[in-house]
Amino acid sequence: MMEKIDIVIIGGGPAGLAAAIGAKQAGIDNILIIEREAYLGGILNQCIHNGFGLHIFQEELTGPEYAARYEAQVKEANIPYLLNTMVLDITADKKVTAVNQDGLLEIDAGAIVLAMGCRERPRGALNIPGNRPVGIYTAGTAQKFVNLDGFLPGKKVVVLGSGDIGLIMARRMTLEGAEVKAVVELMPFSGGLKRNIVQCLDDFGIPLKLAHTVIEVKGKERLEGVTIAQVDENRKPIRGTEEYITCDTLLLSVGLIPENELSRNAGVVISDITSGPIVNESFQTNVPGVFACGNVLHVHDLVDFVSEESEQAGKNAASYVQGKKVQSTGIPLNTKNGVRYTVPATIDPSSIPDKVDIRFRVAEVFKNHYISVYFDDDRHIRRKRLILTPGEMETVTLKKDVFDTYPDVKKITITLEE
Repeated sequence: MMEKIDIVIIGGGPAGLAAAIGAKQAGIDNILIIEREAYLGGILNQCIHNGFGLHIFQEELTGPEYAARYEAQVKEANIPYLLNTMVLDITADKKVTAVNQDGLLEIDAGAIVLAMGCRERPRGALNIPGNRPVGIYTAGTAQKFVNLDGFLPGKKVVVLGSGDIGLIMARRMTLEGAEVKAVVELMPFSGGLKRNIVQCLDDFGIPLKLAHTVIEVKGKERLEGVTIAQVDENRKPIRGTEEYITCDTLLLSVGLIPENELSRNAGVVISDITSGPIVNESFQTNVPGVFACGNVLHVHDLVDFVSEESEQAGKNAASYVQGKKVQSTGIPLNTKNGVRYTVPATIDPSSIPDKVDIRFRVAEVFKNHYISVYFDDDRHIRRKRLILTPGEMETVTLKKDVFDTYPDVKKITITLEE
């Protein structure tokens, strides 16, 4: 028989845990979290550095400490969860098929919350020529080796990509006694948070080579070194700028990809920009009753924002099950002049409790620009920022009463202006 569950949450990381708590607070008891790993907490379990929880808990926590807070809340609320369980398929009518050591599970869900997180972009996506020697890892894999397995993957390290995981691992490898020769970044700006650049690179004297990339790796069995080169405005290597660096380890921090294979199976429309679902103000996808939150939706810079967003998604899923929230056609959000995307992509004013947060990222570094929000052709918000960078999410908050001022608005535009 197919088991009936009011809300099935796929993923037991920070997004899934917060969504479960939100759904429970909203009055739903029949909840199930499905996690493929042997423990709850997701990627936080290997993030032993601090810096988590400043927004949610008003104190600085490590990743495991942050995860433990939410795991304790889930257990205190008696929310069931399955570990070591892989979801194989979800359908548009919210049927979930999963498997674990007990066999095949088939669940008829009232609502589904997608909270599968993201994965790292591998070397295969980079087209780096050369052999495939031992010593090339994603930064997250190296993080797991060092922090969970107690294994140091190398002694002389180059990091390709300046995403936050790469920056943090440059510091971590240094603290473990390795020599980090350089962090090499293709773009003319870092993809990580400013605080991580300062705390992980500047404080340890690790050079950051912007507008550079790895063009070749050397070594047959074990990595012996890499050749880097400066790139032009088209991100093509500039001949004559090559530099060879001796190293035994290359860590790749070249982007994260939301895990949306299951989402596509269910017919969820995926954004070409974020590689995550397109959602409305309730975090509901185009498939009624299927919600998305956390890094499966778009890659966040802070886990605190994941928790805030996911708790609301869980509450909205509860409202759907209770018949209080239905699929609706909202006002589209347009982007211009360097704003890459927005989450949500549409807003139904009748579904906003008191306010809605619009999160977005910019395409490049902008200095002394204004973030402006237009309701049709009328500018409602104009807020100056000294600097905006792709590595940090931006947030604009719209209060519910603004829609009373613009009752006939056809579109909302988020743009940057000088």
